[in-house]
Amino acid sequence: MIDRSSRHHTILGIDPGTNFMGYALLSAEGSHAELIDMGVLDLHKNDNHYSRLQEIFFFLQKLIDKFEPTTFAIETQFVDKNVQTMLKLAHGQGVAIAAALSKDLPINEYSPMKVKMAITGNGHAGKEQVAAMLQRFMHIPQEQMPKKLDATDALAIAYCHYLQLGSPLSSDIHYKGWADFVKRNPQKISK
Repeated sequence: MIDRSSRHHTILGIDPGTNFMGYALLSAEGSHAELIDMGVLDLHKNDNHYSRLQEIFFFLQKLIDKFEPTTFAIETQFVDKNVQTMLKLAHGQGVAIAAALSKDLPINEYSPMKVKMAITGNGHAGKEQVAAMLQRFMHIPQEQMPKKLDATDALAIAYCHYLQLGSPLSSDIHYKGWADFVKRNPQKISK
């Protein structure tokens, strides 16, 4: 099991979207996690899909520069019947991941079901139930709870990652890609 107390983590959680993108920053050390910031990037007023993607990229780079997270957690894409919606969400997720990679952050992806299970114990919980549990865990006063649940979804993703830091099933080794894996594991590569 990983000893969470051995290291301080600042986790940037992202709920990807091209209309509204939720973000949250969580400071974690040992068995203590504290909310640093959370909010929503409102993109819906911009009609140009590519301009929205550019806005996501630059917003996340500024957020990373300001808070200096040590790791990045993002929700994986869910399956939707509307292919165009799925493609736009995948674009947003990809741009968010690219922004994190451009700042050398390790990437961690979690399915919506895993996040809900980690927070509520129910993989089919509603957004409101997830937000209520996080409010209780993090001792967030009602007046500080965001109106848009995209922000609490991002906090749930960051908190899910925090919980994984102490999981015996998770690894403290995160690779930034195939080249990083090869560089750190030359003995595993057959010649």
